[in-house]
Amino acid sequence: MFENKDYLINNLNNLYFSLNRLRFRIYKVIINKRGKINMNQSLLEQLKIITAEEQAILNNKVNIQKSIYTGNDQFIVESKKMLDKQTLISVRTHTRFADFPLHRHNYIEMMYVCQGSITHIIDNKKVVLRQGEILLLNQHSWHEIKKASADDIAINLMILPEFFDMVYTMIGYNNIIGDFLINILKQDECRGEYLLFKVADILQIQNLMENIIYSLLQSESEFRHEHQITMGLLFLYLTKYIARTKKGTTKEFEELLVETVVDYITDNYKHATLNEIAQILNQPVYALSKLIKQQTQRNFKELLQSRKFYRAEELLRDTKLSINDIITAVGYENNSYFFKRFKAEYKMTPTAYRKKMKL
Repeated sequence: MFENKDYLINNLNNLYFSLNRLRFRIYKVIINKRGKINMNQSLLEQLKIITAEEQAILNNKVNIQKSIYTGNDQFIVESKKMLDKQTLISVRTHTRFADFPLHRHNYIEMMYVCQGSITHIIDNKKVVLRQGEILLLNQHSWHEIKKASADDIAINLMILPEFFDMVYTMIGYNNIIGDFLINILKQDECRGEYLLFKVADILQIQNLMENIIYSLLQSESEFRHEHQITMGLLFLYLTKYIARTKKGTTKEFEELLVETVVDYITDNYKHATLNEIAQILNQPVYALSKLIKQQTQRNFKELLQSRKFYRAEELLRDTKLSINDIITAVGYENNSYFFKRFKAEYKMTPTAYRKKMKL
């Protein structure tokens, strides 16, 4: 563990630049008239090239092809499909022109936006990643990514936990990044966690990101040690800007599924069915039904009835609609069934309930 981080940074800077002079060009970032740091143009043009996957999306108007990323029923992006054997870190451009559905990875992902912006949906909240910003996600973070345009260029660094062995010793554990790295090793930890670094104007960080991206694009896998030093130096700089770091935790997949089911019922209570939401979520009906019961202590039918009755209460209380019209409005086709269930729930008829609410 290193006590004097500034001293360490200075010495590692010297080592880092010595190594880079020997093996690849040092990319110098460009600061434009507005003070914005731009990526080296030749590297950016290389990253803008449309990939075969993107061309297929454009030609055939198709969505993200799940089979490219995983062989699982759940959308868990697998390292064996993304990284070569015995490779601890790799890089690929983020796929544009289509929404990336809810997924997680079985490795650590670092996204860096080279140009434009990328919008993630994490726990149903927008997390917008802008040019020069970095998002670090652990292997339990479920998230979606909204469709990116041709000018939204982002890089995904795909990293196995072992890659960080050297980084641990360089940055220590008594900081937000050290805690994040320790948590990825815990076998019983399965809650998603992410760090968002708003460091677009920090020249050293931008330069380090460009150099590691360039090196990995050149398939210089034999320089694993140098890549680890570069990443360690990057993280050391990031620890100096903790005030610009946002930490977030994400819910487990099962929680997200049930929240989605509840939202679906809320919005579609008139015609909602378990089969339809199971199809939307790409989940087996029996498994989703069991999960709903485990998480809410009620089954789908009970949740749906509760939502319909809640709406019926509002209409009885706040409108002059006839009982028959209210029954139709909340999605019941059988009046006698509605009366029977309503009386069982409220110990009175709908008419009696309305009169009580008017008192």
